[in-house]
Amino acid sequence: MLLFVMSEINQQGLPVTIITGFLGSGKTTLLNQILQNDLDQKVAVLVNEFGDINIDAQLLVSYEDDMVELSNGCICCTINDGLVEAVKRILARKEKVDRLIIETTGVADPLPIILTFVGSDFRYFTHLDAVITLIDAETFTPEHFDSKVAFKQIAYGDILLLNKTDLANNEQLTALESYIASVKKNPRIIHTQYAQVPLPLILDVGLTNTDSFVEQEYRQHSHHLKTEGFMSMSFQSDKPFDVYKFHKFLNEELPLEVFRAKGIVWFAGSQLRHIFQLCGQRNDIKSEPWSNSPVNQLVFIGRHLDADKLRQQLNNCLATSVTL
Repeated sequence: MLLFVMSEINQQGLPVTIITGFLGSGKTTLLNQILQNDLDQKVAVLVNEFGDINIDAQLLVSYEDDMVELSNGCICCTINDGLVEAVKRILARKEKVDRLIIETTGVADPLPIILTFVGSDFRYFTHLDAVITLIDAETFTPEHFDSKVAFKQIAYGDILLLNKTDLANNEQLTALESYIASVKKNPRIIHTQYAQVPLPLILDVGLTNTDSFVEQEYRQHSHHLKTEGFMSMSFQSDKPFDVYKFHKFLNEELPLEVFRAKGIVWFAGSQLRHIFQLCGQRNDIKSEPWSNSPVNQLVFIGRHLDADKLRQQLNNCLATSVTL
């Protein structure tokens, strides 16, 4: 029971925003902007991992295995023990927060998360304000993803951020908006670049119609991921990559079934740590000094991946000799 925290929350309940969207659409970029908000609000965010969260070292107050506390009053928690337990922890804190933000994984149907708040005792302590769906304007096509998950992220989104519009031409944007209109009646669409949007347009908007969600839908869709074949494959090696072999792999050999990849890359002959991100056919590598021993650590996400073949392709990219 959560009755002991009722006095700490306003009558309407703690406002909750769900950020969803397919792999690489810009969810974490938006989340970082909210964390560093200038609205003088204390925000609690729930994420699956801290890896992509931009925690400013000057703001850092404390760090535990599953919680980061910042001097601006914001806190960031991982959902290690499940969403329900993470929300209970936030509600039970003595220090008041002004809102709760939840970032879903890129292959998550938002419906079970929505029902966590509208179909349980949480409805007495929280209110679901809006579901924000990010869409990669350049790479998103219904044919490419052919996914019920991507469909539902759009269908359940109260506000759709058509992101990375600077990378898409007018024909792409028109086609995408037409597709969205076929999924949702009168969709609220905001064009964005780098997921930059004035926060008053997406927070405290009161758009989620909680009466439209029923438990029967939850039972029908709670096991969708297995049937759609989504999976991840991790790769780790204490040997560096040959930079030319790795780039050839990305440009000529990467399976089309890979939608998203990220990680830490070590190249032979380089003294720098390389942060690798891949979304669809786009990839980006940024460099910074190593803070620990060099190692390759990568995660690939896609549908019906041949994990053994992909792992062998990566092993083939390793350098035959190491030079630092």
